[in-house]
Amino acid sequence: MLGTRDLDRRQKRHLRIRKKVQGTAERPRLSIYKSSKHLYVQLVDDQAGHSLMCVSTNTKANKAGGKKSFANLVSAQELGGQVAEKARGAGHESVVFDRSGYRYHGIVKAIADAAREAGLKF
Repeated sequence: MLGTRDLDRRQKRHLRIRKKVQGTAERPRLSIYKSSKHLYVQLVDDQAGHSLMCVSTNTKANKAGGKKSFANLVSAQELGGQVAEKARGAGHESVVFDRSGYRYHGIVKAIADAAREAGLKF
């Protein structure tokens, strides 16, 4: 479990990254959020100030399987493929990757690799 000190560190890293990473309508920001049970990925247009699309593991179809947690590598790989397909369907070929202060390994890396394999460029 994360302590308050670790959470503060992630928030500081997140703010430091967000100073440099900006999403536009042509190249939106691919943002990741991890909770203890679910994963959330969204494409954000920062200039307009709104979210273009969102994909998460928190759906009725996933919950019907009976599992308790979806914050794992298998779910991350599936989510990366889903977000790439949905983004390419909406006409977004390239994005700016925002890891939200998380380290680039494990789940975050699995989402990024799966999205790249499905044809998304970043």
